[in-house]
Order: sequence, then C-alpha cells, then structure tokens
Amino acid sequence: MKFSVLGAGRWASFISWYLARCGFSVTEWARETSRDFEQLRATRKNEYVTLPDSIRLTTDLKEAVDFADVIVIAIKSQALRELCGKLLPLGADQKRIVLCMKGIEESTGKRLTEVAEECGFPKERLAVWVGPGHIQEFTRGKPNCMVIDGYDKDYVSLLVDTLKGDLIRFYYGDDIIGSEIGAAAKNVMGIAAGILDGSGMPSLKGPLMARGAREVARLIHAMGGNELSAYGLCHLGDYETTLFSPHSNNRSYGESIARGEKFSKLAEGVSTAAAMKLLGERYSVDLPITNAVYRILYENREPLSELSKLFERSAKPEFI
Repeated sequence: MKFSVLGAGRWASFISWYLARCGFSVTEWARETSRDFEQLRATRKNEYVTLPDSIRLTTDLKEAVDFADVIVIAIKSQALRELCGKLLPLGADQKRIVLCMKGIEESTGKRLTEVAEECGFPKERLAVWVGPGHIQEFTRGKPNCMVIDGYDKDYVSLLVDTLKGDLIRFYYGDDIIGSEIGAAAKNVMGIAAGILDGSGMPSLKGPLMARGAREVARLIHAMGGNELSAYGLCHLGDYETTLFSPHSNNRSYGESIARGEKFSKLAEGVSTAAAMKLLGERYSVDLPITNAVYRILYENREPLSELSKLFERSAKPEFI
C-alpha cells in the first residue's frame, strides 16, 4: 500500500515518518510557498523528526495523488475545503482518504468529513485518525493509543489492521460524529486548561476535565452521535494528554493568553471554539466552558475572570 501525506506541519511530517517506519512507500506533498516544506526539502528534518531518504518530497499535487493508494491529509482544518477543491479534478475522489486533523469548519459548523463529502468525496472512502499522542513522545519510542473511524467499517478495519505497530495501538471507531466532535473539542478545553495553568490555578484542571467532557457529550448526543465517545480516546483520552503535556500547542496558547504573551504556533482550538459555539446554538446545547473560551478569544474578556464566572452558575445535579 502506498501513501501520500498532504501537509508539511509537525503532524504531517510525523505521519510520513511513522508510515515509512512501518515499511510503506510514502510521498509527502506541500505547497511551494511552505517554509516548513522548504526546510524539509533542504535538510530532510525539522524540530520533530528526521525523514528517511525513502520518503519522496514533492510540490506537485498531481504527482502525490497519482502515487497514492491512500491519501492522508494533515493540514490546517480551516484549509480543507480549499484543498479538496484542488484534489477533486485530479481524481482524488477515486482514492481512499484519511483526515488527520482535529477541527470543525468555523463558518459552517461542519465536521471535516462533511466538508470533504460536500466537495464531492464519497463518504465510504473517508476516514479520520484521531486520539492522544505527541510527536515528541512517539519519536522517543513512547507508545500511545489512537482511534480510526469512518463510514465504511471494512475500510476502518483495513486501516487499523494495516497501520498498527509498536508505537501506536489503534482502536476501531464506530461513531464518526463523536470521534470528530470529541477530537476537535478537546483543543478548546486545552486552551481553557492553559489559561488555568498560566493563572496559577492548575488544580482546577480536574473539574475542567470532568465538566468539559460532560459538555462535549451533550453536544455529541444532540448531533446524533454516541455521547460515550466523549469519554473515550477521541476526547477525554486525548484531553488528558493535552491538559498535562508541555508539548500541546493549545494548552501552551491558553497559558500565553493568561500571561499576556504572544504565541506563534497553530492552535486549532481558536477556530473550533467559534464553530462549537455555532453548534451549541444550532442544537440548543448548553456549552458553558466553550462559550467562556469563545468570549476570551473573540470578545477580549479577561481570561481568569471569565472562567471564574462558571462558579457563579446555579447548582444542579452533576449528570443532568
């Protein structure tokens, strides 16, 4: 099986590295203007991985599509629709697709597989690869568990059975709505956790985890998914890794907000907070933590003060 990985960020470069490590033929593609890719082409490494010589690097999208049996997309979630528009005329709808991003389209509230399907990709050829794990740990030989989910169970099984290895134990996903929403939502909670860290309130991350998972479970249920997904690897499992890891961009971003510092790396939770607010309103689901993060990010509210207001909410049963 041959794979093309589209993207040049840290996760894309790790996936290329992992697939080559598993013995697969791999091509990695990125735009000509990508500075990250320019560095990869010049040195075959970035701050996270060193790519073996067996991985082909290209800026020719058609070459990448033609090469692959499976196309793995690992770019910014908000750029997916644009890329799908470029892939479709190249025949990528005849390939199998794996989306390795955690986000929701900000302007529409669409899950990423919904975006790809709207662009013309058959949903039975779509899968998502989500769950906990940081590149810095994987490349040191520290294993983790992840989930692959999709619409076609035979395709999901094929990917899980093909991609499993000593570094990643994969599980078969059976709730595409929950897997996508849970994976995206954990980045919003990661920002909230970083704000608590930066404000000197790390002990509140325990309640944040419990109440955040409950909040996400309600949204998943309202959207037609299995609310138990919020307590699995796609959300709570990944969430725990995010909340306590120094490697998480979203947690670090929240910490920088609390300290009034600038943060230059991608934090997908920013756009996801806006998308989740939209979904909460659409499905009439109360999302107090998400809405607090949204007000901090988009209305410039004072971070700790906004999260502290959650304590002023009226008392209620924990699992209502």
